[in-house]
Order: sequence, then structure tokens, then C-alpha cells
Amino acid sequence: MSDAFTISDEQQDYSQYDLNANPFPYSPVPDDSPELYCGQQHVSEKISSTVSSMLATGKSKHLVVTGKYGNGKSHTLKYTRSLLRDRDDVVVGYVAQPGEGFLDIYHEFVYDFGFNRLQEIAYEFLATVARDLTDSNPMSPNAMQSLIDEGDVLLSDIVPEAIRRLSDVTKFADFARAIVHMVYEDTNLYAWQWLTAEGIRYEQRKEMEIHSALDDDTMGVRAFTAFKNTLLELGYTGVFVFVDEFESVARLSPKDEQATLNSIRHLMDQNSTGLCMLFGCAPEVWQDVMSEYHAFSERIGQEVSLRPLTSEHLYELVKDYLDRERTSNGDAGRVRPFTQDSLDLILQRSQGNVRQVLALCSRILDDAANKDRQEITADFVQEAI
Repeated sequence: MSDAFTISDEQQDYSQYDLNANPFPYSPVPDDSPELYCGQQHVSEKISSTVSSMLATGKSKHLVVTGKYGNGKSHTLKYTRSLLRDRDDVVVGYVAQPGEGFLDIYHEFVYDFGFNRLQEIAYEFLATVARDLTDSNPMSPNAMQSLIDEGDVLLSDIVPEAIRRLSDVTKFADFARAIVHMVYEDTNLYAWQWLTAEGIRYEQRKEMEIHSALDDDTMGVRAFTAFKNTLLELGYTGVFVFVDEFESVARLSPKDEQATLNSIRHLMDQNSTGLCMLFGCAPEVWQDVMSEYHAFSERIGQEVSLRPLTSEHLYELVKDYLDRERTSNGDAGRVRPFTQDSLDLILQRSQGNVRQVLALCSRILDDAANKDRQEITADFVQEAI
């Protein structure tokens, strides 16, 4: 038996630094719902202005966040999304990357929204119809579901009118039928598959009286617009779409790239109200889009760039992460065990790249704890990296 490996589940002790644990991520990939944001003020101000403008006026507004790999684009989008998700009057969807075309963007958006929430929207719309056609007064999706489950309201009494009204709102009768079928046990999975553009057999569509297939970018734009208009009809302020790694459109063929950008442009043209799209994109790709696809870039018009961290930004970033695991208030707001000269060297080695900073801090803190170092100096950083 070889004893070259020593594997243990014993946790590293960081108590000498007044820390419960190493607060830096071992793999600096953004959390799905980040708890802190140490961004740059010009970026947070621009995003706040864009988001607030749509919330206040209802008019659609869009923004591109550019920055080199690892400078925090994904973190910025996910943090903004986490703030908006606390609101009851908006719908937020995150798309990790645009895929092969707009239909993939639509698919990922609806998937991020989720089966249960889409089913709630269906019940919410049925509730508006039930309040008009029956003596019941359901004021929530749960109340509507209970009335149907208990037999107090019959679907046969309200569904025809619900489909008619929703078809008028969306100008897309098949979409209206699919939404309504989200409440039927026998067909809700078929409806979900159709609404997410996964594709279903003709027989399954026929069962729901759906005549079209949701299988190209044009249909994706139509379905997205129908969904947004459904939400506005229900009193929502609007829809936020966060499209990350937008630079991947440059890997598509020129024909597919243009088709994707044209579809997004058509979406923006058809939704002058209630839509806010934020894109995360590498700066060189966005410059190419700006120069080659004027009709698309003009629809957005706004760009804000994440820059490499400065010394002040780095200090704040490290301090905020350390404060998350402090065992006492004595060192709160400080960067102990790091010294200022060690942070200067980390800044130099990382070139201000957030992802590299977090990875270096995580590794160096572990190394210092293993070697029982009281403080992390520039010399120790030099030795550790």
C-alpha cells in the first residue's frame, strides 16, 4: 500500500486569523445568487440607471456590460438578477450563453423561469377569468388552484373564455392554449415541452389543439413576446433578460450570427415596453458587432466596461470577503492576515483580474494556515506563487 496520499475530512483551522473558514472560493465561479458585489461605481450606476428607468417608465431599455475574461461580467449580471428577484412585479431570466440562435436564448430563459412559476402564471390568468365568470373571487394562483381541485370552479366553464382572452392579448392562439394546458395534469408536461421549444410529437400537439411547432427563431421571438404581453396583462411591470457570454455568437457561422442578432433586434422592435435586456460580452466581440451590425447595436446604444481592479478596489474586495467569515468584530473592515504590500503584489500578478485575485487569495490563505504564518507578507506571496 502506498502512503503517498493523505486524505482527510478534517477542516483547516483559520482561527489564528479570526476566521471561521477560508472565505475565498476555491473555484472562483460566480455564485448563482451572489451575496456581495464589489464592483466599480460607474458600472453599478449605469446598470442601476438602466434597470430603474424601465421600472419607472415601463419603456424598454437595454445595456451591454463588457469586460475581459474574469473581470466580473457574470458576477455583475447574477448580482443584478438576485436583486431583481426579490420584486414581485417583474420576471427575471438568466441565459448562460446564447447557444446556436435566438431559439436557444428563449429556451434557456423559460427554463430558468421554471415549470412551477409558469404554472402559477397559468393559474393567475385563469383567476382573472374566474372572477368575471363565476361567483368566486380567487386573488392568487394558489386560491385558483384550490377552487379547481375542490371542484368549486370547473375548468370547462372558464377555459374557452381564458383561451379567447389570452389569444387576444398575445395574438398567438397556440401559445394561449399551451399556457392554459399548464393546469391540466394529463397535458401539462406536453405544454411545458412546447413552451420551452423542446419539441413534441404531432399527436401531443393535437391533444392540446396546438397547430404550430415552436422550432425556429421567428417562432421563438413570437412566443417570447406573447409571454411578456401575458405578464403585462397580469399587471407585471416587465421582463428582465440577462444574456451572459454573448461573445460566443462570434463562434457561429456568419449566417447564423446575423440571424441571431436580427432575431434579438426584432424582439426589441416588437417590445418597446416592458423589456430590459442586459448582455455580458467580451469587448473585442462587441466592437465587431458595433461595426458590422449597426441595426442591432443601435437598438442597445449603451455600453459600460468593467475595468481591471485598482488597489482600492482590491482592498475592498478582500476586506468584504474576509468579513464574511470573521469570528469577532476586532478585525472587521481590515484585511488581516494580508498586508498592504502582499495585496499590491497580488494585484500586480493578477493584473487586476477579479477571478485571478480570488483564486490567488484562496490559495495563499490556505498555504499560510498550513505553515502557521501569522501574517501574509509580499515575501510570502512571492514564495507561495
